[in-house]
Amino acid sequence: MENLSIIQSLLIALWVAAIMSRWLGGGATLTLRFSPLMTGLVVGIIMGNVAQAMIITASLQMIYMGVFSPGGSMPAEPSIAAAVAVPVALLGDLSPEAAIAVAVPVGLLGSYLYQLRFFINTFLGKYTDKAVEDLNDKAIKRSIILYPTLASFLLFVPLVFIALYLGAPIIADVITALEGTVVIHILEVVGGGLAAIGIATTVYVIGRKDYMVFFFLAYFLSVVFKSLEITMVTYAIFGVLIALIFVKSQQGKHVQAAADNGNGTATTTFDDDDDDYDDGF
Repeated sequence: MENLSIIQSLLIALWVAAIMSRWLGGGATLTLRFSPLMTGLVVGIIMGNVAQAMIITASLQMIYMGVFSPGGSMPAEPSIAAAVAVPVALLGDLSPEAAIAVAVPVGLLGSYLYQLRFFINTFLGKYTDKAVEDLNDKAIKRSIILYPTLASFLLFVPLVFIALYLGAPIIADVITALEGTVVIHILEVVGGGLAAIGIATTVYVIGRKDYMVFFFLAYFLSVVFKSLEITMVTYAIFGVLIALIFVKSQQGKHVQAAADNGNGTATTTFDDDDDDYDDGF
């Protein structure tokens, strides 16, 4: 069986460390950390099999669709899960469902690594305190940007490299040896169930009762028009058009309500989804 080379393992480990250290930028890195899609793409490019890597990663994305972090560590690290599960699946020629079963425990272990990163940063915080006392702006920048980034790379690169270079081939060999047994069947069933749970979590998180009709509409449209082999781009266009029609209709209701106001003044309405407000400053 083909194994990952040292260069391939190192490149994937460096990518994971860049994400987990937030070296690539705050918002961008958080998005990459929560979603395994870009990690799967990078792994596919490095291993020379982008198509199969994205098929596997799409399945992984479904179980992590409802994963978000309000701050601190998450119960699982999707990027680390994808960094290990996708190479294992490609090496062992596994189904996406089996890859999900591999990704889940890896993602859980990744969350402990991230917590260890927090623990290390508590020691680095002493340099920040000292720099603030000395009013040294350059030292402050080093203590809050450079030192935590270097510490994260020193933490994640060796561990992810070892997991890929030594662990991925072993896991792939074991799963390949179990091919056709009840164990693989169990993994595939569990993997498919986890994907369904991820979708359900997303619906629960972002779904409002007055918007649930759109979820059902999308589902039944995909079932009814399955034989037509409509692409996702076409569905996306229809979705945008339906969303625009809905928004325009809601705006019309607000205008009509303001016009019907007895005292002739417009009534201000607030949406439950509005998280931000303009305080005039």
